[in-house]
Amino acid sequence: MTTTSATPAPTIDGRVKALIVLCVMQLMIILDGTVVTVALPTIQEDLGFSQAGLAWVMNSYLIAFAGLLLLAGRIGDLLGSKRVFVAGLGLFTAASLLCGVATSAEVLIAGRFLQGVGGALASAVILGMIVGLFPAPGEQARAMGVYSFTAASGASIGLIFGGVITQTVGWHWAFLINVPIGLLSLVFAVRVLAGEKGMGLGNGADVLGAVLVTAGLSLGVYTIVQTAEPHASLVRTLVLAVVSVLLLAAFVLRQARLANPLLALHIFRKRQVTVANVVVVLLFAAGFGFQFTTALYVQRVLGYDSLTTGLAFLPAPLMNAVMSLSIAPRLTVRFGPRVMLTAGLAAFFVALLWISQAPVDGSYVVNVAPVLAVMGAGIGLAIPAAIMLAMSGAEPGDAGLASGLNNTAQQAGAAVGTAVLATLAASTTASRLGDGASDVLALRDGYGAAWLAAAGFVLAALVLTVALLLRQSADA
Repeated sequence: MTTTSATPAPTIDGRVKALIVLCVMQLMIILDGTVVTVALPTIQEDLGFSQAGLAWVMNSYLIAFAGLLLLAGRIGDLLGSKRVFVAGLGLFTAASLLCGVATSAEVLIAGRFLQGVGGALASAVILGMIVGLFPAPGEQARAMGVYSFTAASGASIGLIFGGVITQTVGWHWAFLINVPIGLLSLVFAVRVLAGEKGMGLGNGADVLGAVLVTAGLSLGVYTIVQTAEPHASLVRTLVLAVVSVLLLAAFVLRQARLANPLLALHIFRKRQVTVANVVVVLLFAAGFGFQFTTALYVQRVLGYDSLTTGLAFLPAPLMNAVMSLSIAPRLTVRFGPRVMLTAGLAAFFVALLWISQAPVDGSYVVNVAPVLAVMGAGIGLAIPAAIMLAMSGAEPGDAGLASGLNNTAQQAGAAVGTAVLATLAASTTASRLGDGASDVLALRDGYGAAWLAAAGFVLAALVLTVALLLRQSADA
């Protein structure tokens, strides 16, 4: 079990400062992804990327980030969360500088990969540190509300910043802006985060297991993202998927036989932990896929430019802020996270059904803004509740592992959801064009199919929550 050093327990003021540092890092990670997305066309023109090669500006980061999260969480248990967080924050900041001064495609992709490594190290231990800082249910609900707002609204805010930065000072500043923020955060992280002594590498330094899980997860993410490439084939995709599954299966078998495993499989014996993480996968799959397809809808069907698109998303972060920072913590203390998760998923489901009926000549006031507001409220209820359930079901010594597992669930859901919904939208659009539909109508029908699929993800999460979490208490 992770034990604290002789460092005095932080005061409430110190805990708030620590929470700010942790959330700033999470916000940097999320903002970076969406800001870069908006800047991609300019990056392609400046550095001479091919269309297929441009995807690797995102993919190189995603593969490193998602592939290392689980391992990074366990390293936090072994070496201490503060050490791992500071190392990740430092690497992310240095890699951001490398990306910002890149003059070639190769350097930018290498920098993005290093950003993914640094982001994984820091992000994997954040949830465990928040739980340790705020163990009381009421305080933890409020802290998770702040984290949830950071995680859920950062992407929408990034769309706005991305348009402004790219159109005013250039795409390089999408990365360079992280440098002063990262350096300042490093100073505060060293000063305000409580030092910890981990269990030691001897209590879980499974090198072979680390290689198997990192390779399996990274290959799994690569299998998903490469399906969008023009030369992707079904046979190649199936072979990669099988190899990924075999690597992960080998990892699980190895962990079951070790006295000090990298991934303690007993964590999955807790129904609350397992179900909550599955719900997180489905929730993030629907959420990120919804954002991707909705941004395309307002641009390609309603005719908005990139900056206007970012501004159009404002109802989502605003409602999320009201819900997750003010209303949700009080409701969670009164009714519990299970009820809040159920209510949030139900609201998100309604929002997806609503927008799935948006017409070609849709109105922002009728078909987009209220949907984003309802979705923001639903996410503001659901995400902190799901995270609380996933984290509270784990033992204290597994805090880093549970944090890494939950972050892995978030990234896996985001990657799978975006890939599945984007592919479904594209195939439906192609089919409708073949039937003689106009370009705009075919696009709308493609996005409509994607929104219905996202509603299916949320409905599955809602059923799991009601059947396995709402009506039953956590396993002992």
